[in-house]
Amino acid sequence: MNAEDQIIDLDDLELRIDELRHRYLAGTPFPHIVLDDVVRPEAISAIYAELDEMPNDGWNSYLHFNERKYSNTDIDAWGPTLRSVADIFASDRFTSWLSALTGFADLQADRSLDGGGLHRCYRDGFLNVHSDFTAHHQVANWRRRINLLLYLNAEWQADWGGELELWSADMTRCEATVAPVGNRMLLFNTDQTSFHGHPEPLCFPESIARQSLALYYFSEEIDPITHSTDYRARPEDGIRRFAIYLDKKALAAYDVVKRRFKLSDAAINRLLRPFSRRDP
Repeated sequence: MNAEDQIIDLDDLELRIDELRHRYLAGTPFPHIVLDDVVRPEAISAIYAELDEMPNDGWNSYLHFNERKYSNTDIDAWGPTLRSVADIFASDRFTSWLSALTGFADLQADRSLDGGGLHRCYRDGFLNVHSDFTAHHQVANWRRRINLLLYLNAEWQADWGGELELWSADMTRCEATVAPVGNRMLLFNTDQTSFHGHPEPLCFPESIARQSLALYYFSEEIDPITHSTDYRARPEDGIRRFAIYLDKKALAAYDVVKRRFKLSDAAINRLLRPFSRRDP
């Protein structure tokens, strides 16, 4: 067994491609699939230990009306096992399998982690329902196609909340939920109507974070559609929908600046921190 297969059983994923492709394309409200126990037990245990040892400094904060979370895109600061998992997910072998699964040819893994990386939400954290930005901020001809989320929660209980909600294109109903169970991978199409989020404030214990690895995959286009993250109100959000909309517009304006000047997540962190509802 090579080093790659000691961490993730790619042989199994490749052997099951026909079954998995059928499940993926049949997913509603948009194509998606949930796969459990993707990382081998010894490797996932090592990742949990590495995350416990990561310091809190060096994380970007996104603390505004539509989200309360933190990200880390400094892959050199990650533990060796987590770096190996990210490398495998960016490998030609995995992206070829992902293209076969989803139907998008020649997918490109984003090693720059534009908007991705490690994500953490603590107690009272949330992410309002949204569809993601559609084009890479630094690579002009990359159109975003697929999201990969690998949940990294060694412990999770249903009453803690944090399930990812998948909403219909008209935003009238939540059609599916995905619990953030450790070593669970979610793959899904990302486009202008793939609305998702975990909008209810978390009830996690104070000392435990909701954690995931977020990786994005792109296809090459001459002139890709360019839209910023599109936050949407749920039917039950009532008057909050006005604040959701205004915050979205403010962030869209900054997205234009970020794209024009190729700013980093660290620059976003410096911009948004003064507008945070409260510091961690």
